[in-house]
Amino acid sequence: MNGATSTGAEAGVGGSDGAQGLPPAGLSDVAGLALKPALEAVLMVVDEPVAEEYLARVLQRHRREIAGALRELAAEYTAQGRGFELREIAGGWRFSTRPEYADAVEAFVLDGRQARLTQAALETLAVVAYRQPVSRSRVSAVRGVNCDGVMRTLLQRGLVEETGTEPETGAILYRTTNYFLERMGLRGLDELPELAPFLPEADAIEGDTQEGVPSFDPDAPDTEADDKTEL
Repeated sequence: MNGATSTGAEAGVGGSDGAQGLPPAGLSDVAGLALKPALEAVLMVVDEPVAEEYLARVLQRHRREIAGALRELAAEYTAQGRGFELREIAGGWRFSTRPEYADAVEAFVLDGRQARLTQAALETLAVVAYRQPVSRSRVSAVRGVNCDGVMRTLLQRGLVEETGTEPETGAILYRTTNYFLERMGLRGLDELPELAPFLPEADAIEGDTQEGVPSFDPDAPDTEADDKTEL
């Protein structure tokens, strides 16, 4: 058995800076690829931000190499005036349309169809973002209108999600998602604008809407009582 095994260092297991272990079978040549083109190839096919640690593992490089190359690429695209940019967002990196060309993309994708969030949806999303975790009844109390329909839309779009229940009432609590951060162009909730002081404190809101343990069915059809300002 002597010599049949190897230590982590001999196997190439990464150190503290993010280098990873043995490459997956069949991918032993990935480390020999030019780093920037390899990053571009990977980022072209992702549908959500990719963390530096994950890129380091896949491309078999140190995390500091990945981080440096990503920032160099981002600077190059900006200097060249490309229609896209490489952004660090929601805990990872991905390509996105440069803001000044967003209208061109919107015209192509929507082809005249309106798909933006309505004012009601934006207001509801803002309450959740600044007061999370928050129950549906408290969101309705802040807005002064039933939010079932709008909340259902936000859930279906992946902008909010359930996150446990309220100890006192058993009401389901909601929070924003990583997809929300991505769509808003934020790296974290600490980058939200300072709007919270303009919203009433959660403790000051009377949760008297008789919301119990069961939550509304996100797949149920909207009713007459639902907020009619959904998409």
